[in-house]
Amino acid sequence: MTRSQRLIVLGIMLSIFMASLEVTVVATAMPTIVSELGGLEAYSWVFAAYLLASTTILPIFGKLSDFYGRKSVYLVALGLFLVGSLLCGLAGSMSQLIAFRAVQGVGAGGILTMAFIIIGAIFNLEQRAKATGLFASVWAVSSIVGPLVGGFIVDRLPWPWVFYINIPPGLLAAAVIRVDRSEEPRRPDAQPVRVDYLGAALLTAGVVALLVGLFELRTGGGWPLLALAAGLFGVLAVVERRAADPLIPLGLFRERLFVAACGHGLWAGWAMFGSIAFVPLFVQTVLGTSATAAGATLTPMSLGWVASAIISSRLLLRVSFRTLALIGMMLLTVGAFLMSRVGTGTTQLYIVVVLMLMGIGMGSSVPAFVIAVQTSVQRALLGTATSMLQFMRTIGGSLGVSVMGAVLAARLATTLSGAGLDPQTVSLDSLLNPLARATGPAVEGVLRTGLASGTQAVFSIAFIAAALGMFFTALAPGGRVADLPKGREHEVRREAVPAAIAEPGE
Repeated sequence: MTRSQRLIVLGIMLSIFMASLEVTVVATAMPTIVSELGGLEAYSWVFAAYLLASTTILPIFGKLSDFYGRKSVYLVALGLFLVGSLLCGLAGSMSQLIAFRAVQGVGAGGILTMAFIIIGAIFNLEQRAKATGLFASVWAVSSIVGPLVGGFIVDRLPWPWVFYINIPPGLLAAAVIRVDRSEEPRRPDAQPVRVDYLGAALLTAGVVALLVGLFELRTGGGWPLLALAAGLFGVLAVVERRAADPLIPLGLFRERLFVAACGHGLWAGWAMFGSIAFVPLFVQTVLGTSATAAGATLTPMSLGWVASAIISSRLLLRVSFRTLALIGMMLLTVGAFLMSRVGTGTTQLYIVVVLMLMGIGMGSSVPAFVIAVQTSVQRALLGTATSMLQFMRTIGGSLGVSVMGAVLAARLATTLSGAGLDPQTVSLDSLLNPLARATGPAVEGVLRTGLASGTQAVFSIAFIAAALGMFFTALAPGGRVADLPKGREHEVRREAVPAAIAEPGE
């Protein structure tokens, strides 16, 4: 590994540590944050805004990296994430927090997709498998530290520190990557940048209409938005088919492997990230634990994900990637089914074991598809293809959080109304903060029962999504990654590759 590669790897490890720490810290703290700034109806939107922003920006970052160079785009994404983190900590209302989470999500989407793009660009197949395991070890450390730090901050410090904690590792990562000067500057005579802004606008508008429409289905106002989303996606398909340099190259979807990988990402992301968003709420409110204990519940899931990612990345050199992905999706589906059986009598140990099973499933299936697609796709489309896989996982998570949040709110409202209570007057404070218990044990019991019923419905939806993900995984072609057509290694005409992605010495 060259000095340049070592610097890049170090910078990526620091930023991945920051991003992974963000996931576990904020998920642990969110019930308390929402309890202080607003009601339960806004709970899912704190996650959805983050996922929506990171989802719609993914293809754009992938395209820009193909033109402007990986390092420059990566630093921009890192800067947006840090600014968003600072603003989130300064938020004084739920609406401000949701807006600033969107800013943070834009940066997070760029960081995660650029990390995969850089790995695919600077390493060969064997090195990518090893690098994936190395980066997974960073997740292992943050998975242990994150939930504990998140719980400690919520229990002992003001909640804004769950966002401020991102700033030191983020600044250090930016400094390390900035020092590396190996990437060639863009030549003055290089082809002009052609970003498909119309496609990006249609994609963003379509996703927003889809998510809001799904969330508003229970009020009756969602159907027009869903119709609008369908129309926007139809126009997007026409625009992308005619665009000189489309944001989403539709030709990729003629490849069986790519279609299977996207289907897997959509439904696995729905099942996994949708579940993660509601586990801390269930553990704190229904089981009555502290924020620290709720955070610790997520740790085994992350560790299972990391351990299986390290092992499966090495096994990809020897066994069929579809076999590994299928085994992973079977574990994820079984885990999601077991999560759908939770209730007021569920123990925290049960949830820990089930989440670990789901984490092992994701760790086995995600690297298999990422590395397989990166190996087979043409080099000129590396950034776009990688960002599309990340896009499908995050859009799945966005859809999952939105739909599951709407189901939870509807089920809870039904339970409270059936008990003669106005859902608008019941606060989560009575379950999260013992000092705020002014509603009485009867109301607390109804609220806890309603949340248990709602989260059971939420996890049932996750089970259906996981089963659909296993179906798409089964559609993938078989064989080892090393036997796939080496699209990245095929010679591409120099004029077809922007100068910014040409490696030094080529």
